[in-house]
Amino acid sequence: MSDLDDEGSAAGPTAFELVGGEARVRELVDRFYDLMDLEAEFAGIRALHPESLEGSRDKFFWFLCGWMGGPDHYISRFGHPRLRARHLPFAIASSERDQWLRCMAWAMEDVGLAESLRERLLGSFFETADWMRNRNG
Repeated sequence: MSDLDDEGSAAGPTAFELVGGEARVRELVDRFYDLMDLEAEFAGIRALHPESLEGSRDKFFWFLCGWMGGPDHYISRFGHPRLRARHLPFAIASSERDQWLRCMAWAMEDVGLAESLRERLLGSFFETADWMRNRNG
């Protein structure tokens, strides 16, 4: 994760620690997928997921823990995430990127992350989400 990877050493706590550890990451992931499932503005990204979101919730939680500087649950289960390769089968353009980012921003606000942490995370999320785009538009 871009600027958040190296922050667990002398620079201070990791994003994982600032968020509040595994329980809070799980809360964030669950709120993210709840919003995706409930809000019409996220229909585009919801359509890219299977009918049941349970597997997606778990995989994203495992990934996000490591991405934020916590335990590498995803890597220990599946190896390197290969994010772009795993997302290539799905049409991701600016609209899907923006829906994903809006959904995550809303979820971070709903779970009560501090504004400064939300802004910091959203910047890193943007870099990753923008890199996932594989279609024009």
